[in-house]
Amino acid sequence: MAININGADVEPPQDARTSLLDLLREQLHLTGTKVGCNQGACGACTVLIDGQRVLSCLTLAVQADGRAVTTIEGLGADGLHPLQQAFLEHDGLQCGYCTPGQICAATAMLAEIEAGMPSYVTRDLAPGAVALSRDEVRERMSGNLCRCGAHNGIIDAILSVAAEQAA
Repeated sequence: MAININGADVEPPQDARTSLLDLLREQLHLTGTKVGCNQGACGACTVLIDGQRVLSCLTLAVQADGRAVTTIEGLGADGLHPLQQAFLEHDGLQCGYCTPGQICAATAMLAEIEAGMPSYVTRDLAPGAVALSRDEVRERMSGNLCRCGAHNGIIDAILSVAAEQAA
């Protein structure tokens, strides 16, 4: 089989111990995915596998065999993704190091909301009743850290894209 990364099939690494993060950065030179803590605590390495967010530092590349991986490069392949544009417009970044992981996580988070998946802070658990609020976004994005303090801009960017998608 092969791993589909941003629309291109890639053979899984020979060494089954290779992390998805190392495959992306070291072997495929897709450096948009960042190395943060390398322990799964910061979210800088977040990518999408079959549309779901994963921490690539904790995911073995062979676990993605036969699946579709999307990195920040894949999200913006045809011009800026709406979240990328919103992060720029709402000052959702300062140094930008966490931004790729934040955008990938937010992409999956918006799909979770659309699917009606509740979070810890969701008030109404009726099917399809997830209301997007600042608290809901904060909770769902809590695994992605920004050390620069751009959290308010990040939340504003996500809420603006969600409002555009709802319209």
